[in-house]
Formats: sequence, structure tokens, C-alpha cells
Amino acid sequence: MAAAVVGLASGLAWGQAGAVATPAQQAAGADAQAHGFEVSAVRVNKSGGMNAGSRMQDGTFTGTNVPLKNVMEYSAYGIPGQRILGGPAWLGSVRFDIEAKEDALTLAEMKGLGRDERQARQQKMFQELLADRFKLLVHWETREMPVYELVAAKGGSKLTASKEPAGSTGINSGSASMSIKGISMEGCAQALTRVLAEELGRVVVDKTGIEGRFDMELKWTPEDGASGGPNGNGEAQDAQGPSIFTALQEQLGLKLESAKRPVQALVIDHVEMPSEN
Repeated sequence: MAAAVVGLASGLAWGQAGAVATPAQQAAGADAQAHGFEVSAVRVNKSGGMNAGSRMQDGTFTGTNVPLKNVMEYSAYGIPGQRILGGPAWLGSVRFDIEAKEDALTLAEMKGLGRDERQARQQKMFQELLADRFKLLVHWETREMPVYELVAAKGGSKLTASKEPAGSTGINSGSASMSIKGISMEGCAQALTRVLAEELGRVVVDKTGIEGRFDMELKWTPEDGASGGPNGNGEAQDAQGPSIFTALQEQLGLKLESAKRPVQALVIDHVEMPSEN
């Protein structure tokens, strides 16, 4: 289900180009003029179905059968669900139909913003929407959590230097593939964190020490249960193809190693079921 939301959510999906907005970037977005969604509708979806999806088109966000936690992950805060702490059980189980429309001034202003500015602005708008409709209150904390460190595998990396113009970066992802153009290793780690949130369940941190920008093609077979093999290091391999851990080593000469590091986590202080309209 999460993959369906990632693929469509609001133009801020983790599989797209650009780094996840940090708390500092989100704070910068808060300084923007107070325009945003002028109208919104939130209703509990009672279909009982599991399919979910969302899209942002022409200034209108439409989410169908989406849990609140997914909206927080992909639209409002841009972090994996494992880094959202606290909150009631219904945060990930009750599903909503959400429609929100930008006001005319915001729609016009968005067209003139760069990618990172637009992302920070949209995240701020979704944060305000959730605060208004769900009475959501949160704060950031630094917590020590399990992460994966991205390092060069034994024998060295198999990276291809990018021929893309400086400043040009692109990421396209499918359900088990990722194509990256002109990205740094830090950007690669961020992309892995976003695209593989459900499968890895951890933040990926660049520890390769490799400088430069690269083009990458990566294909793998998703594993049931998400977080690698039974030893926690992802050594298991699906019969249909390589796990993400094996694919990284074989195709890019990179490796993910388990570690613990301080990580920014979003802590829920208060949230309420919304009144429907």
C-alpha cells in the first residue's frame, strides 16, 4: 500500500529528485507568506479496501483511502514512518479521503519557486492542514536509532561518473528499481532512505568517502518482512532475484552496514480524529 502512496503523493514523493527537507528547511518554509490551501475536505474512507493513492495536480491535492501517517510521511514531513514516534493506533489504520485546494495566489507563486523552495513550501502547507483538521501537534527530537551506513564493498565501487550538467539531478523509481542521474553519494543515501523506507526501515547514511557525481541503475527483488535477512544484515536472497543488499554490492559495488547513530525523529504530542465535512 505504501508504494502506491509514494508513487503519487503530492509531488514530494521520496523517489523524486532532491533531498528530504530538514527541520531547518521546513522552518525556512514557515517564513513564507501565509498562503496555502484555501479549502479542504476530510472524510473517513469506509470502503474497507487496501488500495491507496494520492496526487497533486494544478494546485489540488487528492488523497484516497490514505492513513494519516502516510500523509505525514510523504507530504507533510518527508521522513520514513519509523522516525515518526508516538500517537494513537488509528494513525496508521484508519483511512481518509482528503481533498485540499491551493488558493490562487499560492498556485501562482509556486510556479516561480525552485524545487527545494517549492518542496519546503508544500510541506509547510500540509503541516498547517494537518494541524487544522487533525489538531496535530509535533516536535523534533534527536534519538539514537538503528541506521544503515553506505560504504564501498570489498573490491571497490562500480560507480559511473555522471555526464549530467552540474546541478542537474534526476531520480526515477519503480516498485523495485531506481535510476539516478548526476547524484552525489550523500544524495544516493538520501534517495535510498526515501525509496526503500518500507523495505529497509532505517535511515541510510553516506560513509563511503567517495566524492563526485554519478549515474546509477539499480534493480532488486523486494523482500517480505522488509528489514533484510534474519541476521539483520540483509544476506538473504529472494529466489526471483537479488535483495537490495545483494543488488547494491553486485551492481554498484556498495554495501549497507548496520550501525546506530543520532537521528532526527518527529514526536507526536497530540492528534485528534477530524470532524468530517
